[in-house]
Amino acid sequence: MLFRSANHDRVYSNLRRSDHFLSNSIPDCCFGRDCHDKSSHGLSSMVQLSKFGSFLVEKGYFDRDLVEKAYQKMLEYGENSAGALARILESDFKVQHDTVYGALAKMYAFPSMDLEAEEVKGAKADACRDVLSKIPEELKKKLLYHKIFPLALVDKPREALQVLASDPTDRIIQEIANQTPYKRLEIYWCKLRSIEELINKFAPQKNEFLALLEEAGQVLTEIDDGGGGELSEQALDEEINKSLLVNLFEGALIEAVHKDASDIHIIAGGKTTIDIYFRVDGKLQLWHRQEGTPPEALSAVVKDRSIGVDRFERDTAQDGFAQRLIDDHLIRFRISIIPIVSAEFERRFESIVIRVIDDRKVITDFHRLGFQEQAEREFVKSISTSKGIIIVTGPTGSGKSTTLMAALHHVINPTVNVLTCEDPVEYVIRGARQLKIGHKMSFDQAIRAILRHDPDVVMVGEIRDKITADIAVKLANTGHLTFSTLHTNDAPSAITRLYKMGIETFLLAYSINIIIAQRLVRKLCVHCRRSISKEHWPAALQMGFTQEELESGNIYEPVGCPLCHNGYKGRINIAEALYFYPEVRNEIVKSQSDLDEERIRAVAEKHGMLSMRRSGMERMREGLTSMTEVLYATAED
Repeated sequence: MLFRSANHDRVYSNLRRSDHFLSNSIPDCCFGRDCHDKSSHGLSSMVQLSKFGSFLVEKGYFDRDLVEKAYQKMLEYGENSAGALARILESDFKVQHDTVYGALAKMYAFPSMDLEAEEVKGAKADACRDVLSKIPEELKKKLLYHKIFPLALVDKPREALQVLASDPTDRIIQEIANQTPYKRLEIYWCKLRSIEELINKFAPQKNEFLALLEEAGQVLTEIDDGGGGELSEQALDEEINKSLLVNLFEGALIEAVHKDASDIHIIAGGKTTIDIYFRVDGKLQLWHRQEGTPPEALSAVVKDRSIGVDRFERDTAQDGFAQRLIDDHLIRFRISIIPIVSAEFERRFESIVIRVIDDRKVITDFHRLGFQEQAEREFVKSISTSKGIIIVTGPTGSGKSTTLMAALHHVINPTVNVLTCEDPVEYVIRGARQLKIGHKMSFDQAIRAILRHDPDVVMVGEIRDKITADIAVKLANTGHLTFSTLHTNDAPSAITRLYKMGIETFLLAYSINIIIAQRLVRKLCVHCRRSISKEHWPAALQMGFTQEELESGNIYEPVGCPLCHNGYKGRINIAEALYFYPEVRNEIVKSQSDLDEERIRAVAEKHGMLSMRRSGMERMREGLTSMTEVLYATAED
C-alpha cells in the first residue's frame, strides 16, 4: 500500500517492500509516527503539528486564538499529533467534523470525493456489495464504526481499492491492506453525511429478531378472553407459543441499542394493543405498535426472559435486569415493572420501562462532558482537593450520573480508596468499591458502613434526607472528598434545600466546594440546521440576543433530515456552576436563617457564573442547539 503526499516523498519502507501502497499518501505523522530524521524531510511531530495549526490559520479555517487554545488543551491531554489536534477542535471546541477533517485532508493532499448514496446503483452497487463481502466481519465493523467505507475496485493501471474516509489519516485504514486481498488503496476524503448514508444503504446494522418477524409477516393472532377480565396462565402460554412475541421483545432490545435509546417503554394501548416507545435524545418516540395481542402476553415474555422478577406477581412493583451480547458488546438492561389499570378498569395491565445500560456510553474523560470553560475550570478545581462536597443537581434525566461518573474517573488512582453508595449500581467503575442499596441494607446503613471502611473519596448516590445530608457534611469535614446529587431546579436553591433539611448555614458554607445545576438539551443536526427564521427573531431578541447576532446567520433552528431525529442528533449539557468563592461563603454565613438565593446568585455571577439560561444562549451562539430547546430547559428562568 503506498500513500503519497505533496508534503512527504518518504513512505514506510516495510510497506513499500510489500507493495502495499498506492497513489494517495499518508505521511508518517498521520499514523502517529514521529519523523526523527532532521533532514529536509525529517520534521519532528511537534513541527508537524505546528505546521497543521499554521495551515489552519493561514488558510482561514480558524483564527489563531482558537488553534492555540486547542493546541494547549491537546498538550494537557498528553497527545501530540495532527490527528489529535483535529479531534480536540471537534470535540472540545465544537468545530464541524467536515470542516476540520476536510482541512486535514487538504494539507496532506488527499483528494476528495463528493458522492451521494443514491448515485451508487446498478453495477456500481453490486460491485460495492462484492467488496464489502470480501472484508472480514470484525474488520468491517471496525471500519464502519470509524466512518470508513470501502467503495469499489478500479483498474488504473493496477487494481486498487477506493476507500472513502471522513478522516483519511485514520490508522485503521492500514488494516485493510493487512487483512484483505486489497493491497493497493486509493484513499479519498468524503463528507461524514455521505459516508453515513452509504453505510445505511449497504451495511445497515442487523437485527436478526426483527428479520424473523418480517419473514413471518408478524402473524399474531388475537385470542378470545371470554368477554373481559384477566387472561388465564394457560391462555397466556398459548398466545406466547403461537406468536412471535419473544422475537419482538429481543428485537426491541437490539433496536434500542442501535438507535442509541436510553429507555424502552412498553405500554398497554388497549385490550389487544401494545405500544413500544424509545427515548432518544430525551424524547419518547413510538417505535412499534402491536395490534391483536393482549399486553399481558408481552409482559409475561419480558418477565420470563429477565432475572429478578416473578411472572405470576401482578399486584406490586418489581425490578429486574437482563443482559445481552449485542454487536459483540455486553449490554445490560434494568427492568422496572409497575401494575396499572386499563382505561375501562376491566383488568390490570403492567407498565414496563427498560433502561439501556451501555458501558460504551460512559464518559471517563472529564473534559468530554462539554462544560463551558469557566464551569469546567471551577469543577476541576473543586474535585482536585482532598475534602469538601461536590453536588450535582437537576431533574431526572439531566445527566447527573454521567457527570459524577466522569468526575470519579478523574480522581481515581491507586493511592486513594474510592467507595460509592448507589441505588441501583448501573455502571461498574474500575478502581472503586461500589455498594448496592437493597432491602437488607438501607441508605444510611450503607453510608455508616462506608465511614468505617477508611475512604478517601465517597459518592453518595443522592442526598435524600437529614441523615444522608449530615453524613455527607461529616465526611467533608473529616477530610473526605464527597460527591452526591440533589433534586433542585438550580444551584442556589440547593443551598436552601439543604438548610431546610437541618444543616446549619456555617456548615453549608464551609463544607461545599461547588454546586453544579445542569440540563441536557438536544444538539442540532449539523447536516440540516438553518439560520433562525425572521418570524422567530422577536422571541430571540427578548431572550437577549442582538440584532447583529441574528443577522449574522449563526443562530440556528432545526429542519430535519434522514440522518437525525426531527432536526436533532445527540445532546449536550447546559449548566450553572456555583463555585464557593470566599464571598459566596461569607454571604451564606451572614444570612443565617434568612437565606437569599438571589443574593447568592448575584455574588456568584460577579465572579462569572453563567445562569442556566445564559449557558443555553452560549450554546446557541456556538450553533449547537436551538431557541426552543433552551427555552424548554430553562422555563423557570
